[in-house]
Amino acid sequence: MKISTKGRYALRMLLDLAEHQQDGFIALKDIAARQHVSKKYLEQIVPILNKSNILQANRGFQGGYRLVNQPSEYTIGSILRLTEGSIAPVACLDFEPVGCEYRNECITLPIWQGLSKVIADYLDNITLQDILDNYKERSIDNYSI
Repeated sequence: MKISTKGRYALRMLLDLAEHQQDGFIALKDIAARQHVSKKYLEQIVPILNKSNILQANRGFQGGYRLVNQPSEYTIGSILRLTEGSIAPVACLDFEPVGCEYRNECITLPIWQGLSKVIADYLDNITLQDILDNYKERSIDNYSI
């Protein structure tokens, strides 16, 4: 399983908004500059996030975006599902029940189901706030040397 650029950049964008949430609405050009990402690429990601009620937009002077909820309410799993469509390691697990016609005789299906559960459990238990806290903790540790 590979996470696409769209998923990685959406995550970076949302982390940037979480980190700067006290600044109010943040312009895409500022996020793009801080994250070293094309503003045009972020403009393609915004509709996906807007449609899912993750972002609040403000148009005009002093316009931009901010998170609707607190960073602790957004899991990495939910963000990647929005941008990637699925985080399943194999296509047959994209459907419930399993969409493969050979599911009843597939000897490897339990492996993929187990891996899918591990991935989902891991990503669904990390929030934007967890990532920010971890980053701050690492930054403090680096300065204390």
